[in-house]
Amino acid sequence: GLHLMTSMTSALTVDSLSFSYGKKPALNRVSFGIEPGDFTVLLGQNGAGKSTLFSLITRLYNPHSGSVRIFGHDIRTHSAVALKQLGVVFQQRTLDMDLTVQQNLLYFTALHGINSTHAKQRSTQELSRLGLEEHRHEKIRQLSGGQMRRVEIVRALLHQPQLMILDEPTVGLDLISRQTILEHVRKLCEQEQLALLWATHLIDEVLPTDRVVILHKGEVIANGWAQEIVEQSGTQDIREAFQKLTRPRKKPATS
Repeated sequence: GLHLMTSMTSALTVDSLSFSYGKKPALNRVSFGIEPGDFTVLLGQNGAGKSTLFSLITRLYNPHSGSVRIFGHDIRTHSAVALKQLGVVFQQRTLDMDLTVQQNLLYFTALHGINSTHAKQRSTQELSRLGLEEHRHEKIRQLSGGQMRRVEIVRALLHQPQLMILDEPTVGLDLISRQTILEHVRKLCEQEQLALLWATHLIDEVLPTDRVVILHKGEVIANGWAQEIVEQSGTQDIREAFQKLTRPRKKPATS
């Protein structure tokens, strides 16, 4: 009935996802969903499992149990159609430093089977939206860290995905670069109904109106609008809520 309908339209449905590195559990029954137009922050300290989750969503690894669906398509059984909808910016830089901005972009579109005329149109459109138009013929190594990040965001958008995931995209960037990137992707959610998962440990990147999934030691310990999480935890703001929720529990560990 109704439940099926909603799960079909969710941009991303993560359902009871578990994964271990050998004996070491990295994710334990992680579940959450993202709707079109949602800017969702995946908030967690380093080592919380954010990168592992991204590795499962992008099929770098297969989960030990649970499932991931992109617009209703299971990424294991319908991987081609599911991953077509997905744009990814990884934490590690993945641009070829010796190629120009344009060459990097056209290499990517060729891999995605986008014809070169359309690819040039798309790259011009996205580069100008992120203020990179005049850098298109520069080699990547000539750019600043913030500009490189913006090129990666442009590249991830070229095949017009409906879901975008970014893993710690602003680490090591100056404040202005961080704000430029955040404003841009928030606008995409608002104007183009893009669904977006923004993984970070930087609490100042969260707005009260964002959706937030707090991941702690491989488990989802809070999930909702930032303002809701603050109210439910009886704190003043999301920073305080995060600190309270992730504080070591006093009770003895039982599994």
